[in-house]
Amino acid sequence: MRKPLIAGNWKMNGLRASLLELSGMARAFSPALRAKADMLICPPTTLLFPAAASALGSGIAIGAQDCHAKESGAHTGDLSAAMLFDAGASAVIVGHSERRTDHGETDADVKAKAEAVIAQGMLAIICVGETKAQREAGKALAVVAKQVRGSMPANANAAQVVIAYEPVWAIGTGLTPTIHDIAEIHADIRKNLARLLGKDAAGKIRILYGGSVKPSNAKEILALTDVDGALVGGASLKAADFMAIVEAA
Repeated sequence: MRKPLIAGNWKMNGLRASLLELSGMARAFSPALRAKADMLICPPTTLLFPAAASALGSGIAIGAQDCHAKESGAHTGDLSAAMLFDAGASAVIVGHSERRTDHGETDADVKAKAEAVIAQGMLAIICVGETKAQREAGKALAVVAKQVRGSMPANANAAQVVIAYEPVWAIGTGLTPTIHDIAEIHADIRKNLARLLGKDAAGKIRILYGGSVKPSNAKEILALTDVDGALVGGASLKAADFMAIVEAA
């Protein structure tokens, strides 16, 4: 059994006042919910330390949205996995499509970052997903398979890695793929993980869906066999919306 993971990516949103929403999530994350689902919030780095302090004892894990692949050095403005861990992170998102697009990150870059996260003892959430043009050209499965192969560290296990499938065209647009499309691509990701890591290991790795996940569609998406949770964007900024998704899981 793969325990669902509901992860919130606040992206470049949130000031100290936003921690009130995190406090609301902590109050709502009851022992009964904790037994059935894991919960992770990835605030902007400016809020990482206070968020980790606020979440102590709540069962909510705190993560970061990116890291540098190197341990230290002359990399102005970047943060290493060790720095993020020291600030209270237990997970790091790597390879989000906004990083791949805005910063030109390649699969090799994402793999190196994931390896740095794992080496620090944290969970790497590796993002993959196709553009609208790639889906319309019938290349979605091939594109995502290539990203999985190129971004996955060798011999990674379920305690170290989560895959998040986020179709680029669905992020923040209100659009979502059909239930059939989500099921198809998640099953294909599982098959590619089996080729890389073996069937047993692949069967234990959680695959999240992301891309305009909201309370109104979460239950149907999360009921799919190979969907093991969600990576939530906008809906994770409000406790009521996010907790409705956690409850759906």
